[in-house]
Amino acid sequence: MPVKNSDSEVHVSGHPKHERRKDARPAELLAAALELFVEKGYAATRVEEVAKLAGVSKGTLFLYFASKEELFKAVVRENISGRFHEWNAEFESFQGNSADLMRYCMTAWWQRIGSTKASGITKLMMSEAQNFPELAAFYEHEVIEPGKVLITRVLQRGIDRGEFRSIEMKYGVYIVLAPMVFLAMWKHSLGTCCDAGAQLVPEDYIALQVETILNGLNIRPTPPPSSPENLAT
Repeated sequence: MPVKNSDSEVHVSGHPKHERRKDARPAELLAAALELFVEKGYAATRVEEVAKLAGVSKGTLFLYFASKEELFKAVVRENISGRFHEWNAEFESFQGNSADLMRYCMTAWWQRIGSTKASGITKLMMSEAQNFPELAAFYEHEVIEPGKVLITRVLQRGIDRGEFRSIEMKYGVYIVLAPMVFLAMWKHSLGTCCDAGAQLVPEDYIALQVETILNGLNIRPTPPPSSPENLAT
């Protein structure tokens, strides 16, 4: 139970209530910013709205984030780019074959990013990148490029182990990336308003996409050379 002194409310932990609240403010601001950026877009979101949703003043927001641009970057790092270290560590420790690794990666992406509000950042960047080239460059550097590197590692693992056929990696990464981008875009656009019969079931969609990708990557046995008799027929 909390006990009070003449100056502030102090909990059994010994930390004043306002200090505990202060420690939580960056996370609350980031959550509010993500909510509004995804709902309204970058240009239409005002820092005053973020502060109000987080329950603080505009001045308090600027104590933690120098500008709306820095706030947006922090949202991206908190929800996406800051997790690449974790994802690369999972790649290093994965014990199964490369087909199972591909299934795991795409399913885990949906569970951790695609199914969350953070997937709306993809639509935001696709629609507003041209108007905010500095943010586009930031997103390219911190999200797109590390994502392509990780996908390349997954594909190259399969090639090196003789499980996947060799492909042109510059474009090969997009066979994995494109279905995920489409699903994120759908979720935050037509998926919010289309009829129930037209809705995608994300888990089923991803399962089919993965198997289609793996079918294309499979090592195919070299057919025997055709005999003259076969050629004649």
